Amino acid sequence: MKLWVLRHGEAEPYGSRPDSERALTAHGREEVLRSAAELIGQPISAIYASPYLRAQQTAQLVREALGFQPEIRTVEWLTPDYTPQKVSEQLVSVDYALLVSHNPLVGNLLGYLQNGHVQDPETVKTAGLAELEGDLPLAGAMKLKGIKHP
Repeated sequence: MKLWVLRHGEAEPYGSRPDSERALTAHGREEVLRSAAELIGQPISAIYASPYLRAQQTAQLVREALGFQPEIRTVEWLTPDYTPQKVSEQLVSVDYALLVSHNPLVGNLLGYLQNGHVQDPETVKTAGLAELEGDLPLAGAMKLKGIKHP
């Protein structure tokens, strides 16, 4: 199993719109395209994304950059308030997938999958892309191959 975890690109600041409706900025779109270039040639079989606008925009930019044919799988379990434990339960039947989500979930998920707990989350900047490998998406069962920031 191989997972790529991508934090959405830079988004509009908090304002009058709900958090879930914050869009990517022009800089955020550029960041995402730089991270998408890192995924060219990878054996991704599915793209899962949070329903939040900035995550959907991020996933769509990656999908277009890669020429990825399958539709994006929009899932509630990648929103910021979900726990890494709940996310890992959803990943048992996944083989090679890209997950597009938000902090603090992204950092906590990376810490959980490689260390078995969330006390040591990874720092992931906007459009940061992490690569994990392992047999199963269980606590402490995956190896972080690296994190690339645009």
